[in-house]
Amino acid sequence: MSAARDLEGLGVVVTRPLEPARVLARALESRGAQVFVFPALAIEDMPPTAALAAALDALPGASLAIFVSAHAVEKGLAAARSRGPWPAGVEVAAVGDATAQALRNSGFARVISPAGRHDSEGLLETARLQAVRGENIIVFRGEGGREHLKETLEARGATVRYAQCYRRVRPSADAKPLLAAFDRGEVHAVSALSGETLENFVTMLGPEGERRLAATALVVPHPAIGAHREAARFARVVVCEPGPEGLGQALAQLR
Repeated sequence: MSAARDLEGLGVVVTRPLEPARVLARALESRGAQVFVFPALAIEDMPPTAALAAALDALPGASLAIFVSAHAVEKGLAAARSRGPWPAGVEVAAVGDATAQALRNSGFARVISPAGRHDSEGLLETARLQAVRGENIIVFRGEGGREHLKETLEARGATVRYAQCYRRVRPSADAKPLLAAFDRGEVHAVSALSGETLENFVTMLGPEGERRLAATALVVPHPAIGAHREAARFARVVVCEPGPEGLGQALAQLR
Protein backbone atom coordinates (compact mmCIF):
# COMPACT_ATOMS: atom_id res chain seq x y z
CA MET A 1 0.00 0.00 0.00
CA SER A 2 1.23 3.50 -0.82
CA ALA A 3 2.49 5.42 2.19
CA ALA A 4 0.26 8.26 1.03
CA ARG A 5 -2.79 6.05 1.67
CA ASP A 6 -1.56 4.28 4.78
CA LEU A 7 -4.82 4.93 6.67
CA GLU A 8 -7.06 3.35 4.03
CA GLY A 9 -9.99 1.56 5.66
CA LEU A 10 -9.44 3.07 9.12
CA GLY A 11 -12.27 5.00 10.76
CA VAL A 12 -11.34 7.64 13.33
CA VAL A 13 -13.39 10.08 15.40
CA VAL A 14 -11.85 13.54 15.78
CA THR A 15 -13.16 15.28 18.89
CA ARG A 16 -11.29 18.61 18.91
CA PRO A 17 -13.14 21.93 18.35
CA LEU A 18 -14.83 22.27 14.97
CA GLU A 19 -12.39 24.30 12.90
CA PRO A 20 -9.22 22.48 14.06
CA ALA A 21 -11.15 19.21 13.64
CA ARG A 22 -11.92 20.03 10.01
CA VAL A 23 -8.27 20.84 9.29
CA LEU A 24 -7.14 17.57 10.87
CA ALA A 25 -9.88 15.65 9.07
CA ARG A 26 -8.62 16.83 5.68
CA ALA A 27 -5.09 15.70 6.52
CA LEU A 28 -6.23 12.25 7.66
CA GLU A 29 -8.63 11.82 4.74
CA SER A 30 -5.78 12.56 2.32
CA ARG A 31 -4.12 9.44 3.75
CA GLY A 32 -7.23 7.35 3.21
CA ALA A 33 -8.91 7.49 6.63
CA GLN A 34 -12.65 7.76 7.09
CA VAL A 35 -12.99 10.65 9.54
CA PHE A 36 -15.96 11.40 11.75
CA VAL A 37 -15.82 15.00 12.99
CA PHE A 38 -17.58 15.04 16.35
CA PRO A 39 -16.40 18.03 18.43
CA ALA A 40 -16.55 17.27 22.14
CA LEU A 41 -15.18 20.67 23.09
CA ALA A 42 -16.04 24.18 21.96
CA ILE A 43 -14.27 27.46 22.63
CA GLU A 44 -16.28 30.52 23.60
CA ASP A 45 -15.29 34.11 24.23
CA MET A 46 -15.58 35.18 27.83
CA PRO A 47 -17.34 38.39 28.75
CA PRO A 48 -14.96 41.09 30.03
CA THR A 49 -13.94 40.49 33.63
CA ALA A 50 -12.17 42.60 36.21
CA ALA A 51 -9.54 39.88 36.60
CA LEU A 52 -8.70 39.89 32.87
CA ALA A 53 -8.56 43.69 32.85
CA ALA A 54 -6.19 43.62 35.84
CA ALA A 55 -3.95 41.06 34.12
CA LEU A 56 -3.80 43.17 30.96
CA ASP A 57 -3.04 46.25 33.07
CA ALA A 58 -0.13 44.35 34.60
CA LEU A 59 1.23 43.10 31.26
CA PRO A 60 3.54 46.07 30.51
CA GLY A 61 5.30 45.50 33.83
CA ALA A 62 5.72 41.76 33.30
CA SER A 63 8.92 40.09 32.14
CA LEU A 64 7.23 37.05 30.60
CA ALA A 65 3.86 36.02 29.16
CA ILE A 66 3.07 32.32 28.88
CA PHE A 67 0.42 31.02 26.48
CA VAL A 68 -0.94 27.57 27.25
CA SER A 69 -2.70 26.87 23.93
CA ALA A 70 -3.23 28.15 20.41
CA HIS A 71 -6.65 29.38 21.57
CA ALA A 72 -4.90 31.39 24.29
CA VAL A 73 -2.73 32.97 21.60
CA GLU A 74 -5.74 33.90 19.47
CA LYS A 75 -7.92 35.23 22.27
CA GLY A 76 -5.17 36.57 24.51
CA LEU A 77 -3.33 38.52 21.83
CA ALA A 78 -6.60 40.01 20.61
CA ALA A 79 -7.36 41.23 24.13
CA ALA A 80 -3.83 42.55 24.68
CA ARG A 81 -3.54 44.25 21.32
CA SER A 82 -6.92 45.93 21.72
CA ARG A 83 -5.02 48.13 24.19
CA GLY A 84 -2.10 48.82 21.89
CA PRO A 85 1.09 47.17 20.63
CA TRP A 86 2.63 44.26 22.51
CA PRO A 87 4.76 45.75 25.31
CA ALA A 88 8.46 45.88 24.49
CA GLY A 89 10.57 43.71 26.75
CA VAL A 90 7.85 41.18 27.56
CA GLU A 91 9.08 37.78 26.39
CA VAL A 92 6.65 35.07 25.28
CA ALA A 93 6.64 31.35 26.05
CA ALA A 94 4.43 28.53 24.80
CA VAL A 95 3.15 25.21 26.03
CA GLY A 96 3.35 22.89 23.03
CA ASP A 97 4.47 23.18 19.42
CA ALA A 98 1.10 24.32 18.08
CA THR A 99 1.04 27.17 20.59
CA ALA A 100 4.60 28.16 19.74
CA GLN A 101 3.80 28.16 16.02
CA ALA A 102 0.70 30.29 16.64
CA LEU A 103 2.89 32.86 18.39
CA ARG A 104 5.40 32.84 15.54
CA ASN A 105 2.57 33.26 13.05
CA SER A 106 1.44 36.25 15.12
CA GLY A 107 4.75 38.05 14.68
CA PHE A 108 6.94 36.85 17.56
CA ALA A 109 10.38 35.93 16.27
CA ARG A 110 11.59 34.48 19.58
CA VAL A 111 9.35 32.06 21.43
CA ILE A 112 10.49 30.13 24.51
CA SER A 113 9.36 26.55 23.96
CA PRO A 114 10.95 23.19 24.82
CA ALA A 115 12.25 21.05 21.99
CA GLY A 116 11.22 17.78 23.63
CA ARG A 117 8.20 17.66 25.92
CA HIS A 118 5.08 19.49 24.78
CA ASP A 119 3.40 20.14 28.14
CA SER A 120 3.71 22.49 31.12
CA GLU A 121 6.30 20.24 32.70
CA GLY A 122 8.44 20.52 29.59
CA LEU A 123 8.24 24.30 29.60
CA LEU A 124 9.13 24.42 33.29
CA GLU A 125 12.31 22.46 32.51
CA THR A 126 13.63 25.15 30.16
CA ALA A 127 16.55 27.22 31.39
CA ARG A 128 14.58 30.46 31.14
CA LEU A 129 12.01 29.35 33.71
CA GLN A 130 14.48 28.05 36.28
CA ALA A 131 15.41 31.43 37.79
CA VAL A 132 12.30 33.64 37.95
CA ARG A 133 12.51 35.01 41.48
CA GLY A 134 11.08 38.52 41.65
CA GLU A 135 9.60 38.38 38.14
CA ASN A 136 6.01 39.18 37.18
CA ILE A 137 4.56 36.57 34.83
CA ILE A 138 1.20 36.59 33.03
CA VAL A 139 -0.32 33.25 32.00
CA PHE A 140 -2.83 33.45 29.16
CA ARG A 141 -5.25 30.54 29.33
CA GLY A 142 -8.89 29.48 29.32
CA GLU A 143 -11.16 29.51 32.33
CA GLY A 144 -10.05 26.85 34.82
CA GLY A 145 -7.44 24.19 34.20
CA ARG A 146 -4.33 22.81 35.87
CA GLU A 147 -2.56 24.86 38.52
CA HIS A 148 0.83 23.16 38.22
CA LEU A 149 2.46 25.86 36.09
CA LYS A 150 1.43 28.71 38.37
CA GLU A 151 2.23 26.84 41.57
CA THR A 152 5.70 25.86 40.36
CA LEU A 153 6.61 29.36 39.20
CA GLU A 154 5.38 30.84 42.47
CA ALA A 155 7.45 28.29 44.37
CA ARG A 156 10.45 29.57 42.40
CA GLY A 157 9.71 33.11 43.57
CA ALA A 158 7.69 34.62 40.71
CA THR A 159 4.42 36.54 40.97
CA VAL A 160 1.96 34.90 38.58
CA ARG A 161 -1.31 36.32 37.34
CA TYR A 162 -3.85 34.61 35.07
CA ALA A 163 -5.30 36.28 31.98
CA GLN A 164 -8.29 33.99 31.39
CA CYS A 165 -9.54 34.93 27.95
CA TYR A 166 -11.85 32.11 26.81
CA ARG A 167 -13.90 29.25 28.18
CA ARG A 168 -14.25 25.63 27.15
CA VAL A 169 -17.76 24.21 26.92
CA ARG A 170 -19.35 20.90 25.96
CA PRO A 171 -21.20 21.23 22.64
CA SER A 172 -24.71 20.00 21.99
CA ALA A 173 -24.76 17.34 19.30
CA ASP A 174 -26.83 14.36 18.15
CA ALA A 175 -24.73 11.25 18.77
CA LYS A 176 -27.06 8.88 16.89
CA PRO A 177 -25.29 9.10 13.50
CA LEU A 178 -21.95 8.40 15.16
CA LEU A 179 -23.37 5.50 17.17
CA ALA A 180 -24.74 4.07 13.93
CA ALA A 181 -21.26 4.30 12.40
CA PHE A 182 -19.91 2.35 15.39
CA ASP A 183 -22.55 -0.31 14.80
CA ARG A 184 -21.59 -0.58 11.12
CA GLY A 185 -18.02 -1.31 12.18
CA GLU A 186 -16.73 1.92 10.65
CA VAL A 187 -15.11 3.40 13.77
CA HIS A 188 -11.80 1.96 14.93
CA ALA A 189 -10.26 4.79 16.94
CA VAL A 190 -11.10 7.98 18.80
CA SER A 191 -8.66 10.89 19.12
CA ALA A 192 -8.88 13.10 22.22
CA LEU A 193 -6.52 15.95 23.11
CA SER A 194 -7.47 16.44 26.76
CA GLY A 195 -9.14 14.79 29.71
CA GLU A 196 -11.95 17.33 29.52
CA THR A 197 -12.57 16.48 25.88
CA LEU A 198 -12.60 12.79 26.75
CA GLU A 199 -15.11 13.30 29.55
CA ASN A 200 -17.35 15.33 27.28
CA PHE A 201 -17.17 12.73 24.52
CA VAL A 202 -18.20 9.88 26.81
CA THR A 203 -21.04 11.99 28.22
CA MET A 204 -22.25 12.97 24.75
CA LEU A 205 -22.37 9.34 23.60
CA GLY A 206 -24.35 8.41 26.70
CA PRO A 207 -24.97 4.90 28.04
CA GLU A 208 -25.43 3.57 24.50
CA GLY A 209 -21.81 4.34 23.76
CA GLU A 210 -20.32 2.11 26.44
CA ARG A 211 -20.21 -1.15 24.53
CA ARG A 212 -19.01 0.61 21.38
CA LEU A 213 -16.03 2.12 23.17
CA ALA A 214 -15.09 -1.26 24.61
CA ALA A 215 -14.10 -2.34 21.09
CA THR A 216 -12.39 0.92 20.08
CA ALA A 217 -8.88 2.33 20.53
CA LEU A 218 -8.30 5.70 22.18
CA VAL A 219 -5.39 7.76 20.83
CA VAL A 220 -4.08 10.58 23.04
CA PRO A 221 -0.99 12.84 22.99
CA HIS A 222 -0.07 12.57 26.67
CA PRO A 223 0.10 9.74 29.25
CA ALA A 224 -1.97 11.77 31.73
CA ILE A 225 -4.93 11.67 29.33
CA GLY A 226 -4.44 7.96 28.87
CA ALA A 227 -4.62 7.54 32.64
CA HIS A 228 -7.93 9.40 32.86
CA ARG A 229 -10.71 7.33 34.41
CA GLU A 230 -12.80 7.49 31.22
CA ALA A 231 -9.95 6.00 29.19
CA ALA A 232 -10.61 2.66 30.88
CA ARG A 233 -13.80 2.37 28.82
CA PHE A 234 -11.78 1.78 25.64
CA ALA A 235 -10.30 -1.43 24.35
CA ARG A 236 -6.82 0.06 24.53
CA VAL A 237 -5.05 3.39 24.84
CA VAL A 238 -2.29 4.51 22.49
CA VAL A 239 -0.13 7.50 23.45
CA CYS A 240 1.11 9.22 20.30
CA GLU A 241 3.55 12.02 19.61
CA PRO A 242 1.94 15.48 19.67
CA GLY A 243 0.60 17.01 16.48
CA PRO A 244 -1.17 15.68 13.38
CA GLU A 245 1.88 13.74 12.22
CA GLY A 246 2.17 11.94 15.55
CA LEU A 247 -1.52 11.05 15.43
CA GLY A 248 -1.20 9.84 11.86
CA GLN A 249 1.73 7.60 12.73
CA ALA A 250 -0.15 6.07 15.66
CA LEU A 251 -3.24 5.45 13.51
CA ALA A 252 -1.10 3.83 10.80
CA GLN A 253 0.26 1.42 13.39
CA LEU A 254 -3.28 0.64 14.56
CA ARG A 255 -4.26 -0.22 11.04
